Amino acid sequence: MDGLAGALLNAEVRAAFLAVPGAPVRLFIFEWAGPNTQNTLIPWRDITDDNSLYAIATTLISNPRQASEVSTALGQAMLFGGQVLASQGDCWRLTLDLSGDGQSNIGPRPQDIQQSLPPQVTINAIVVGADTGTSQGAIDSEISRLTSYFRSQVIRGPNAFVEAALGFEEFETAMTRKLLKELQVLSVGNLIPATQ
Repeated sequence: MDGLAGALLNAEVRAAFLAVPGAPVRLFIFEWAGPNTQNTLIPWRDITDDNSLYAIATTLISNPRQASEVSTALGQAMLFGGQVLASQGDCWRLTLDLSGDGQSNIGPRPQDIQQSLPPQVTINAIVVGADTGTSQGAIDSEISRLTSYFRSQVIRGPNAFVEAALGFEEFETAMTRKLLKELQVLSVGNLIPATQ
């Protein structure tokens, strides 16, 4: 929660959120774990100014972590996120961000539910390598394995991507990178034909 809050308050991220005032970004934040654990932390909220981001960050920092199942139900988290996004029919881009430190081990498999999601939903991810007290080589290998899994089984959509955090202490940096990629505004210029 602290890492996400810190990323939302990053100066570049704040500027990116507010780059197009006439088309505010909406956020909905939930935490997930096992098949029965999807807790809404922030219901849909338009990001219209710095105060919006500060209010969300404050809520995240002050919110105690909920007791949850210890299993990893990525497919269920994808279904839940897809249902929430489907309620936003007036949005021109729908993005589900999933952060996880392991492969799905219970519930529907991510690869089996891809067709159940609204077709316009893009899924991006952050994989978090847990510091298990082992060598740097073992941590790098774990990150590589998780990244490959998320690329092949979880992410989807145009320009979908996976970011990696080498541990939970690196989560804020990875989230900042991810948000800046997602919030890039497509610049479209007017093409003016040359006069003859």
